[in-house]
Parts: sequence; structure tokens; C-alpha cells
Amino acid sequence: MQCYVKTYRTEGEVVLAACDMDLCGKKFAEGDLYLEVSEGFYKGEICGEDELEELLKEATISNLVGEGAVGCGIRAGVIDSENVITGIPHAQMVMLL
Repeated sequence: MQCYVKTYRTEGEVVLAACDMDLCGKKFAEGDLYLEVSEGFYKGEICGEDELEELLKEATISNLVGEGAVGCGIRAGVIDSENVITGIPHAQMVMLL
């Protein structure tokens, strides 16, 4: 599994955006839900599963899109599978301190 990953650091937060490579730049709509996987936000470095797991452990906020990226978040223990938006898998995580 490879995905695009982009990290933003601001005001003590580490925001991680990750998406499956084949979803980057696409738009999806289902009922009232709309998701734009914009290249400006998501397209950064290419990384594999092990690297993404390490980045997820550092992140205080994560936005994950796609089966690979979301699945990695679940395996890393930062995403609860019951809280994943289905269709195009999408999950967000915020660490509360």
C-alpha cells in the first residue's frame, strides 16, 4: 500500500493528511455527503504502510481517505472502525490532551 501524505505543523499541532494515491484529485458525493480529495491538501510525499503508521503516532489531528490509508489508521490504533464513513472510506482523528 502506498499513499500520499502531507504533514502540517501549526501552534503545537501536527496535522496529517493521507490518502490512497488513486483518490487524490477526485471528488465524491453520496446523499448529503461531499468529499473533495484535493491535491493541494493531500498530495505530498509518497509513503508506505510502515511509514504512515509512524506518522500517525506523531499526529495530533489526522484526515485519512481511502481503504489503504484508513485501514492503516485502524491497524495503528488511532481510528475506530465503527467511526469510518463508508463508500469511499474517510476518517478523522483528533487527540485530546
